[in-house]
Amino acid sequence: MRIALGNDHCGLSLKPHVQALLETLGAEVADHGTHTEDPVDFPDIATLVCESIRRAEADRGLMVCGTGVGAAIAANKIPGIRAAVCHETYSARQAVEHDDVNVLCLGAWIVGPIIAEEVIRSFLGARFSTEEHFRRRVAKLAEMEEQAAAEMRGTR
Repeated sequence: MRIALGNDHCGLSLKPHVQALLETLGAEVADHGTHTEDPVDFPDIATLVCESIRRAEADRGLMVCGTGVGAAIAANKIPGIRAAVCHETYSARQAVEHDDVNVLCLGAWIVGPIIAEEVIRSFLGARFSTEEHFRRRVAKLAEMEEQAAAEMRGTR
């Protein structure tokens, strides 16, 4: 699996643990930074991570910031991305199985390396359900995204 990994300065402390786990699991990791404690704006990192997914250079994304919330907000602004903050295994698995989430957001201030590992394993091990009602709901999300884009272009 190819993973686009990104973090801001607040997520820097957890990132080495995350990256080591991903590599141990055999993932091909594209590291989109940051690599220093100098403050960065998470929307810039989210754009890099999410564009890797949109260009099919990564299968999923993983972002680490202080709480995971800023990362999720930024990622969800990008068409085709469904990001979720997950700090426990059940949500991490269900987010993929039921909602086809493709970006996991973690908060380095919220979870430590051991919990992060369990959450990441659940996220990466999950697959989107083939059940019709889940597929229908995710298709509706795509329709909502298209409608919003059309309104932004002024065509509706």
